[in-house]
Amino acid sequence: MRPLPRSFYDRDTVVVARELLGKNLVFTPDGGPRIGRIVETEAYLGPHDLAAHSSKGLTDRTRIMFGPPGHAYVYLIYGMHYCLNVVTEREGHASAVLLRALEPVQNLSGRTCGPGLLCKAMGIDKRLNGHDLLSDDLFVAEPSSPECFRIVARPRIGVDYAGAWAKRRLRFYIRGNAFVSRP
Repeated sequence: MRPLPRSFYDRDTVVVARELLGKNLVFTPDGGPRIGRIVETEAYLGPHDLAAHSSKGLTDRTRIMFGPPGHAYVYLIYGMHYCLNVVTEREGHASAVLLRALEPVQNLSGRTCGPGLLCKAMGIDKRLNGHDLLSDDLFVAEPSSPECFRIVARPRIGVDYAGAWAKRRLRFYIRGNAFVSRP
């Protein structure tokens, strides 16, 4: 498996969020590769999106979001769960796609339906913040045999504080997949 090219991430965030569905997230720490099929994502559209971390501007925490596309933005939520995002669009735009759920493919144990559980099962933590997703140890790849599926669009989860932005249909998942998180 080869990483997707940087040009995949350097596009409209909603398009990337939808097209990540069905792709494989691959992480090879010390042992064999851990692989999960991406089945749920959420798009965060930049500083004007009140649900995005970048809406607070450029900070030490959000610096990665403002960087070039195709890098991992990993942060800690509630002081206990890591979340993995992929940075999208041009440098300075500060958009990203949150990976919300995976269907286990290889060497994954534990639950993977929810961004914190996904990171725990994959072994992803803050050390991977800023990691280039074109590397050979953490990347997104085309599956060996792509499947056809229908995509559902719903409001994002846990962003009620964002006013009208909370109601936007920026959460995408594969219809009928048993590994999609439940709101």
